[in-house]
Amino acid sequence: MRNYTPPALAGHRVPNRFDGAALLIVMGLLIALVEVGRTTIGTPIAQIQNTPIHLSPAWLPYYALRSTARMFAALLFSLTFTFTYATLAAKSRRAGMVLIPILDILQSVPILGFLTFTTVFFLHLFPGKVMGAELASVFVIFTSQAWNMAFSFYQSLTTLPDDLQEASRSFRLSPWQRFWKLDVPFAMPGLVWNTMLSMSGGWFFVVASEAVTVGNTQFTLPGIGSYVAVALAKEDLPAIIYAILAMLVVILLYDQLLFRPLVAWSGKFRFETTAAISGPEPWMLKLLRRTALFRTIGEAIGGVFGTIFRLRLSFRQPGQVDETSEPSRMMDGLWFVMIAAVAIYAAFHIVQYVSTTLHWHDLFTALLMGLYTAIRVTVLMIVASLIWVPIGVWIGLRPAATRIAQPIAQFLAAFPANLLFPPVVLAIVYFNVNPNIWLTPLMLIGTQWYVLFNVIAGAAAFPGDMKEAVANFHIHGWLWWRKVMIPGILPYFITGALTASGGAWNASIVAEVASWGQHQLAAQGLGAYIAEATAAGNTPRVVLGVVVMACFVIFFNRILWRPLYAYAVRRTTLG
Repeated sequence: MRNYTPPALAGHRVPNRFDGAALLIVMGLLIALVEVGRTTIGTPIAQIQNTPIHLSPAWLPYYALRSTARMFAALLFSLTFTFTYATLAAKSRRAGMVLIPILDILQSVPILGFLTFTTVFFLHLFPGKVMGAELASVFVIFTSQAWNMAFSFYQSLTTLPDDLQEASRSFRLSPWQRFWKLDVPFAMPGLVWNTMLSMSGGWFFVVASEAVTVGNTQFTLPGIGSYVAVALAKEDLPAIIYAILAMLVVILLYDQLLFRPLVAWSGKFRFETTAAISGPEPWMLKLLRRTALFRTIGEAIGGVFGTIFRLRLSFRQPGQVDETSEPSRMMDGLWFVMIAAVAIYAAFHIVQYVSTTLHWHDLFTALLMGLYTAIRVTVLMIVASLIWVPIGVWIGLRPAATRIAQPIAQFLAAFPANLLFPPVVLAIVYFNVNPNIWLTPLMLIGTQWYVLFNVIAGAAAFPGDMKEAVANFHIHGWLWWRKVMIPGILPYFITGALTASGGAWNASIVAEVASWGQHQLAAQGLGAYIAEATAAGNTPRVVLGVVVMACFVIFFNRILWRPLYAYAVRRTTLG
């Protein structure tokens, strides 16, 4: 009679020992959230400007809390942007003609470019308050997260299998129901991995987002980024090590508390027709499922959202017009004319603004610097693909390896290039080698992970029935890569390569200019050109550099990545 349940408790859930552990975690998060809000809302900006950044490790937990809060605030905005922007681009052909090139441009605009044009706006939005500086920092982090997530979601929406789309039509799902019952679940495995990568991308630019210098505008927000900036300026190597350890602890915490359960949960949305072999559940997921109180609360919240997701909202789904009819051709013509008019208008004003202070030789200089950076980006993309595609496939096909590699990859992807400045700068100065060559590997630190994470997501989402068929036919070696795995992961790889290419251009801002105390090195390239113009407050040169960088990125996307992506989509939908 050991398993006897009293009738009064039969069918009911009562709090247990797991509720105590979960309650401690939730209360800790709430206290941290309240502390961040207390020191943000209504605080005068002069207060933080007059408060120095302390390099004592005792301050690192507080700085880590502030940085992490900014990361998750930006992540919330990035998810909202992803679900709206990418959906409209995927569902509406005409909207996609505009939104995808705009996304190409946005991911090519460097962090310092956004800082130059948005910092003053946010500071004037909340004059004299810390909130303005916080919003400027969150927006910069948002720009390092959102584009990758949007491309991932767009890729999933454009590669939905025909049989799933036919099933949604057979069940007469409304566009709203289809979005939550088909689109989001199908995209979830890849989106979770790219969300982890986006969090790491925010850490990569944490110094630029918290220690801001744009001309005469300067502010330093409490956070790990500001801590690193001060440590670099003072050549405090122990403080750099403390910052690395603090980042490692924070990444491990949110990996265990959030992303590891999300990866395990998203595995149930893999598209396959055979039962998948599931690995052991993460301890956090077990904890949440065994806590009676929080499981009851979660089910209640899930029931509310489930009711909302099941609503048959009768709005018209974009792109349902007959594209072959004469009115559609006429509308296409009007649409192209409108786009061209807006582009010409914007180009005219940009040229007019830049030409007032710059000359033709400035344009030639920017183009030459862009060519140097383009060579670096091309070489690094080839190296990253050759190294990380085989490794990503090997990890993605093995759940046990994925669980081990996940936190390691997150930490390496989050490792800011600035933290490698001390050994790199000192080595270049000591051996008297060319910084144009030896600063280049710093760009690879922040870009290779886009390829790795997307390849892991693609290999993890590879259908189990296909694995069984391949094993039964004894397909191995190069034939396996050429006929099975490369076609299976191609949309994911191209999505990762496309965002990695744009990220490499962005990373050139922090990789082509390196400093350690009194030693300052700069490589010839567009990133160094924009960084120096931003530090000098030369807005026309910043505008010129950003426009040239956007043109290079769009050129590569149009002639290489977009055709490859269209080919991958055709292979996926037809195969």
